[in-house]
Amino acid sequence: MTAIDESPLTLDPEEARRVRQERFERTGRWLLPLAIMILAICLWDRICVWNEIPQYILPRPGVVLQTLYNDAGLLFSSLLVTLRITFLSLALAVIGGVGLSVLFAQSKWVEMSFFPFAIVLQVTPIVAIFPLINIYVDNQTTKLLLCAWIVAFFPILSNTTLGLNSVDRNLRDLFKLNGATRWQQLRYLRLPAAMPYFLGGLKIAGGLSLIGAVVAEFVAGATGQSSGLASRIIEAGYRLNAPRLFAALFLISLTGILIFLVLSLISHLILRRWHESALKQER
Repeated sequence: MTAIDESPLTLDPEEARRVRQERFERTGRWLLPLAIMILAICLWDRICVWNEIPQYILPRPGVVLQTLYNDAGLLFSSLLVTLRITFLSLALAVIGGVGLSVLFAQSKWVEMSFFPFAIVLQVTPIVAIFPLINIYVDNQTTKLLLCAWIVAFFPILSNTTLGLNSVDRNLRDLFKLNGATRWQQLRYLRLPAAMPYFLGGLKIAGGLSLIGAVVAEFVAGATGQSSGLASRIIEAGYRLNAPRLFAALFLISLTGILIFLVLSLISHLILRRWHESALKQER
């Protein structure tokens, strides 16, 4: 009985090159930004040392981290206040934006009548709108929520409306030929087609809702123990407490990055099995 030679399977050279390239890109996607960030922080620290810059003008990174640790109770409690406004405004923007987009998709006359008002809200600076909100609204939380909602609302509305209107006409005619009602067309054709557009608008609105919440706190001049991170920045600026100011800015930036990453992950999980933007592309 003769033994059969079993040689190990080897990849085609082109396939092996493609696999190596994918691994390199996957590693570089997080390694390169991390390396640049570490280099920038080291340069920041060295500039402070070489030029003997006082910490009330430009604190060293270590001082900022120490301040973040020492003032963690105050800063993180303020962060929770800002996050509450951020997520509530984002939820209202999603509900209002998607609902109004569906209404626009059902009637061109409604879209032509009301879409310009949404554009007016988007292009008008929030600092110009706030004095009116301050006159008509008494509750401080409602003021901040309304300001943040105005900033986050338009990307959801415009992207979802674009998605609902971008359905393939051949598919739309096919649904009509098969006797599909408007509700069935909306549910089984237009809403799935608009999902990538909506998720793209959601990622934009997530960051804008955080920006809107912080800007609203700045404009409102909110103060006190129950105030958000913007009030800590204003307070630290008045007291020349640059380490706390930088620590608050660091928390805001980190929060914005985390919101974007979470929304990007949600988008990927929803689209990964069926939409071209989330499928792996053959090279």
